[in-house]
Amino acid sequence: MRGAAGRITGAASAARERMPPLTAIPLPRGVDERWLGARWPVRELAAPPPGSGLEPVLGDDGPPVVGHAPDMMRFGLEFTFRRFEQYGPVSWSGAFGRRIVSLSGPEATRIALVNKDKAFSQEGWKFFIEHFFERGLMLLDFGEHHLHRRIMQQAFTRDRLERYVTQMGPPLREGIRAWGAGGRPRLYWALKQLTLDVATRVFMDLPSSGGGFDAARINRAFVSAVRAGTALVRHPVPGGRWAAGLRGRRLLERYFGANLPAKRAGGGDDLFSALCQAVTEDGDRFGDVDVVNHMIFLMMAAHDTTTITSSAMAYYLAKHPQWQERAREESLRLGDELPDLEALESLETLDLVMKEALRLRAPVPSLARMTTKDTEVLGHHLPARTLVSVSPTINHFDPECWTDPRSFDPERFGPDRREDKTHRFAWMPFGGGAHKCVGLQFGSLEVKALMHEMLRTYRWSVPEDYHVKWDYVSLPVPADGLPVRLAYR
Repeated sequence: MRGAAGRITGAASAARERMPPLTAIPLPRGVDERWLGARWPVRELAAPPPGSGLEPVLGDDGPPVVGHAPDMMRFGLEFTFRRFEQYGPVSWSGAFGRRIVSLSGPEATRIALVNKDKAFSQEGWKFFIEHFFERGLMLLDFGEHHLHRRIMQQAFTRDRLERYVTQMGPPLREGIRAWGAGGRPRLYWALKQLTLDVATRVFMDLPSSGGGFDAARINRAFVSAVRAGTALVRHPVPGGRWAAGLRGRRLLERYFGANLPAKRAGGGDDLFSALCQAVTEDGDRFGDVDVVNHMIFLMMAAHDTTTITSSAMAYYLAKHPQWQERAREESLRLGDELPDLEALESLETLDLVMKEALRLRAPVPSLARMTTKDTEVLGHHLPARTLVSVSPTINHFDPECWTDPRSFDPERFGPDRREDKTHRFAWMPFGGGAHKCVGLQFGSLEVKALMHEMLRTYRWSVPEDYHVKWDYVSLPVPADGLPVRLAYR
């Protein structure tokens, strides 16, 4: 066999040349720098078919037993950058007992997400989260996914969105005022509880407690289910993340199942009612099990991604107070009334800041896929049944698409620059193709409504030398909870 190191293609070399020098990674205390920088033996994923002209996918297994999973979770973006520098846009890594192919950069991600020949299925998600988010929309494929998406879209029409905005206004204003000024609250956890309260009000028109289901238990159940997807021990060992995730799933099933009969019988304006009542022109509708599965998935998706996005925005606005003041001026011009949908859409500065925060810190840093058959990406051979990770990370920092990509610069999304239009997949925080997030408009409106209320009520800051560290154990969250100083404006 030819030397594997000599197989790194011209595409990989060009990719490395495009990337700017990487900043030093502040390693946690006690972590040996050699661990991340180690060079493990380079191997081929699989030999390409003879005469195909394709290159093998190169990569390495990483440390024994655990593979690269700890490094992925510990270093997040920096781990992805280093793998891209070493191997280019198509490579594989050992993790979670599997070999996982990473597709990075606009062209590689486009091939998988557009998926013209249906070579990539959602089955990749099943490896990570099927036990906890069974048959959520993100886990469905092809015709079945299309049918479920058609039904679900009835819950996200503009008329529905207008009602959701009306419903979310009071709990957001009330919850944010309750924080109070002074001290240094852990903002991420305050936002997480607030978005859960909003989700239970808007999605279910129910309080976040009662019937034996208090808000803290529901919150813990969601957290446990999400974190279980990246458990290194993928069995229900007592005290382990996998077991906690299974307990969380069972609690959520009971929570939604207990309230389903009333939603079937009523005609409410909440999302739960909308899913219960939705019927397509052909008479298709969701069964009870479908409704429960979709509610668990949607609550997780709305709750966690909204919390991460608003936390990132709050952090960058604290680090860049001139942008905080600019956004505040627009919010104050709306007056004291709770904003409706059109008012939120008019907040152009918040829109720019949100897009930039989503670029710098995508709430979902990896999209899982499974190859349905032998296929190729950028001249590399991927055999059938290959677990694939499609990542927006490299796309969001590609200097061919973005000016000074490490910097916080919301103006890059302004009408005079529109750097997000340099490539169809230069900016993809909501995924792309047939599986692009169905609730992206709802999520964007909730984030803007939340930040609007924060801007009206407080000014917030962090020390000049403070830099948040993001924990990538599941989805990216501030490891220290994001302490900020709140002051009434």
